[in-house]
Amino acid sequence: MKIFMTGGTGFIGSRLSDSLLQKGHLVVASGMSPVNGGLRHPNLKYISADTTKKGPWQQELKDIDAVVNLAGRSIFKRWDEKYKKSIYESRILTTRNLVEALPSGREIVLCSTSAAGYYGNRGDDILTESEPPGSDFLSVVCRDWEEEAFKANEKGVRVVAARFGVVLGKGGGALGKMIPAIRFFAGGPVGNGKQWFPWIHIEDLISAMLFVFDNKSVSGPLNFTAPGSARNMDLVKAIASILHRPSLMPAPAFLIRIILGEFGSSLLSSQRVMPEELLKHGFSFRYPDIKSAVSNILGI
Repeated sequence: MKIFMTGGTGFIGSRLSDSLLQKGHLVVASGMSPVNGGLRHPNLKYISADTTKKGPWQQELKDIDAVVNLAGRSIFKRWDEKYKKSIYESRILTTRNLVEALPSGREIVLCSTSAAGYYGNRGDDILTESEPPGSDFLSVVCRDWEEEAFKANEKGVRVVAARFGVVLGKGGGALGKMIPAIRFFAGGPVGNGKQWFPWIHIEDLISAMLFVFDNKSVSGPLNFTAPGSARNMDLVKAIASILHRPSLMPAPAFLIRIILGEFGSSLLSSQRVMPEELLKHGFSFRYPDIKSAVSNILGI
């Protein structure tokens, strides 16, 4: 297959590209950097492009078999109105431009990222793909993001909206910041730690993406989250236990809100997300629970 990937040089994109290349696929990866500073392979083509704008990069989609849409500004910083606009437009405009450039009448699959934040703050509710969106900022972003992606259905494209949980893996992601803090006795739960924390091991995320490519019956929204639900405190305790460290320094909710503002409130949200559709279609998770995932990432 020939696969076009936005956000192809990031934490997820670089690992997914490597996996696809190892399987013999052709990958066209786009990113904002002028040059590809990472992966090198004869079947990899890198394009430097701002995908929120129309341009020559769209020509690459004329003979594509699959598209993975990972582009979007990071949410992990304090938000002001200008940055919220950047978060929104980096996702909506990129997806709109992708769909516009896709040809009609060809067998193409578009796997467009969304997020578990689609559901908003839902306490202990079990959230499957049939649940409605929330009403906070990230929920609105995810809702509109998915709506843009599903417009590709009109061209006969098979569309999957992959609602990612927090991606856990070696060398980056959320654990890249949590592990050093806990290792040096400075880590603990966020708030009271009782909020549900949707997550997925990066190896399972990549396997799920390949599963989507290979199974033509799979479409629509899919929760890319592990079936082993975990609270924030469960993740912290798993890391601390494996590192033989205490988890004694929680970050108080009021302080998180003061420092991070609206993003802080998002960090304290609770989403007990279940991957009902992936399981129904027969996907098997290699790391279904938080302890096995953290043990693998820490090499223990």
